[in-house]
Formats: sequence, C-alpha cells, structure tokens
Amino acid sequence: MSNQTLNLDTDLAKYLVEVGGRESKLLHGLRTETHADERIRDQANMQIAPEQGQFLHLLVRLIGAQRALEVGTFTGYSSICIAEALGDDGILVCCDINEEFTSIARRYWCLAGLSERVDLRIAPALDTMNLLLESGQKSSFDFIFLDADKANYDRYYELSLQLIRQGGLIAIDNVFWDGRVLDEQATDADTMAIKALNAKLKEDPRIDYCMVPIADGVSLCRKR
Repeated sequence: MSNQTLNLDTDLAKYLVEVGGRESKLLHGLRTETHADERIRDQANMQIAPEQGQFLHLLVRLIGAQRALEVGTFTGYSSICIAEALGDDGILVCCDINEEFTSIARRYWCLAGLSERVDLRIAPALDTMNLLLESGQKSSFDFIFLDADKANYDRYYELSLQLIRQGGLIAIDNVFWDGRVLDEQATDADTMAIKALNAKLKEDPRIDYCMVPIADGVSLCRKR
C-alpha cells in the first residue's frame, strides 16, 4: 500500500509550468512553434514537457556531465536543455532519423549558441550507438536520454549500459506510456516493450533505479 500525495489537476499542472521551472523565451518559442506547425502538429506530443526539460537540465548539472547522448531528438527541446547544462567543453550526440524535425532543432541550436556543442547523427540510433562502441567510446558518456521508438527501448538500454561510465546516469522517457502500462488488453509492440523494460529495470542489479512521476514518467538508472 502506498500514500498517493500528487493530485495534479489542470490548474496545478499550469502552476507547475509557470512557477516550477525556468523556461527561457527561446524554449517557449520552440514549444509554441512545434505545436503550431501544421506539418508536425499531430506529433507535437513527442516534445517533452517544460518541467521535464528543467528536470533533465538539473540532472545534467548535478552529475557534472560533459558528454551526453540523446536517442530521439524531434524538434530539439530536450537537446537544448541537456546541451546548455553541459558547459562550454561539453558535447551532446543526438540520434534521429527525421531531417524535417531536426531542421527545426538545428535552427534553435543556432539561436541558442549551441551548434558547436551538438553532434547530430541522422541514422537509426542502434547503428549510431554501435558505431560509437566500435570507435572506442565504451564507458565514455556521463548522461544518456532515451526518448525514441519504444519497441527498441530494451536494445537502446543495453547499448546505453555499455556507453555510459560507471556512476553515469541513463534517463528513460515515457515509462507510464499515458497509462497504457496498466492496460492488460494492450498488446501492441510499444506498450509491451515498455512494460517489459519497466519490470526489468526494477530487478536489474547493474543499476541504481528510480521511476519518477514527472510528465509521462521518467526512469532514472545510475550505472553501478
């Protein structure tokens, strides 16, 4: 039995965004453009919530990360939050397959003065991650954020454990999957993959682990 203390109705969610974070004008502009653009409006829910962006930024700062990897970039909101927290000598490798979405990200990286800090790889993320390992970058990343196709989440996670250093942090998005993890009738590949990974993380002795109820759920995994 657990004590449920969070009652996040619409008004409280609005308060959280307005008071609980420090969303810059640039990030607000990117969020607004993403939701207004007719080409991508139907997929705008792939953009992380502003409070989640602030959370990622703080996590990166807290662990003093200099090298980060993002799997799934979309229009660039999360990448800006991560890259800004890395510091001048930091580098963020971004994995995505969509030129149209990431063209918006590129424009905002430029506006944010982060273009030199971001290394965008347009290719399947599994290919990019394997190439990083083959090029000698095992255990070289401080922070990894997973937010791409859910059916491949376990494969991304296993590769991340090879790429992340001991004591490094992996953050995995959408672990609530809009509540579908509780739907016993949901048998689609994405839902099943998230359910399986959630169960795996709970018992994985290779990590310290916590599932955080922010946005659509974020799991934090510290490599032991």
